[in-house]
Amino acid sequence: GLIDQNVKEVDAQYRNIEDIVTVHDIQNLMLMYNIGKAPLSLALGFGEITITRYLDGQVPSKEYSDIIRRALSSADYMKNLLNQNKEKIAEPAYKKAMIAAKELIALYKNVSPKLLSIISYIFSELREVTPLMLQKLLYYIQGIYYALYDRLLFTERCESWIHGPVYRNVYALFKDFKYNPIDDIRFSLLKNSANELTPEEKEIINLVLNTFGLYSGKVLERITHKEEPWKKARIGYSADGYSNEAISVHSMKEYFKEIGKTYELNSEEGLKNYIHHMM
Repeated sequence: GLIDQNVKEVDAQYRNIEDIVTVHDIQNLMLMYNIGKAPLSLALGFGEITITRYLDGQVPSKEYSDIIRRALSSADYMKNLLNQNKEKIAEPAYKKAMIAAKELIALYKNVSPKLLSIISYIFSELREVTPLMLQKLLYYIQGIYYALYDRLLFTERCESWIHGPVYRNVYALFKDFKYNPIDDIRFSLLKNSANELTPEEKEIINLVLNTFGLYSGKVLERITHKEEPWKKARIGYSADGYSNEAISVHSMKEYFKEIGKTYELNSEEGLKNYIHHMM
């Protein structure tokens, strides 16, 4: 048993160092596209039993690993592979995989690549994220980044909903989870998109995750209800009244700039003090 465990550890470390996909990655790919081992092999342009060998523990070459990783991170890429190798795959398998690819493409089409990268990074850093919590973290990331660097991090419109600031397209993406942590094989596509973020962008995201990210979505909701950007956008609406009014990004920037005069926005201690004050 100990020898087996050591072999697994060496295998995991080797794959990590050489950036090689894992057996779990390949299993995720099969689930995402509703496709079996042999059809997947052929769809990727491999020999028919290649994926079977990989699932049994054989380590893929870097070239083949990169193809698998691209398919994991891009439904468009997988769709193109399916079309290129259509004649090699049985028609029922091709149709099922193509339907899955088209559904994944449709799922993500209304959210910008930058915002998807940020969401991916949040998922990689926090163990459990509910839709409500995610919305509030995105709001604080945008507001604080804009106040510090005088430019927007992403372009999506923020709306003043009953439960605080909400990005409508992000809500549509994760609405099925309601108040539960987001956990779905379809979101494996987001796994590698966080690599597109700059060190500067990651610094602000980490700042928010290490402070606001310590609290539940409901706690963050209560804080946003005390802040001027959401309150201004809700003028004329009752506490439980439906609203899709935009929260002005200018008001977000001005609010957090003003907060920065008392609490350091670019330090965890400053943001924690602000949170404690608002609570």
